[in-house]
Amino acid sequence: MEHGLWELLTKLVPLYGGIGLAIVSFAAATILPFSSEAALVFAVVSGMSVVEAVVWASVGNCCACMFNYAFGVWFRSKVESRISGSSLYSRIAEKMKTWGHAILLFSFLPVVGDPITILSGFFGQRIWIFIATVFTLRIVRYIVLAVGFS
Repeated sequence: MEHGLWELLTKLVPLYGGIGLAIVSFAAATILPFSSEAALVFAVVSGMSVVEAVVWASVGNCCACMFNYAFGVWFRSKVESRISGSSLYSRIAEKMKTWGHAILLFSFLPVVGDPITILSGFFGQRIWIFIATVFTLRIVRYIVLAVGFS
């Protein structure tokens, strides 16, 4: 990540508290190379309560996951007609129908998790399963981290 962007994001938490943490967590859950986990730990060790840090980080991160899902849906509407005849696309779409919800279990992981949320929207996974799985995993991850560093 560019050094200037890191400085900007780490200044948001001390300056704006929970809202700053939510903004950083949102940015980190998009395809930007930034760690919401680092921001959460930074907030906790800087004195923000564990509950407040988990709530704000979760709100930002889960909103970004919904943004990613919606981006996937939008992107599909733009390209599906051009790629639907491809055998590779057909195989991937079939695999996503079969294994897509299981793949969501990896959506909390760094690097691969955010693209999974985009692909979930692209391949039209059920939104209620997406929300239940992704939100639960990400919130539990934050709870474990925040309690571990408090």
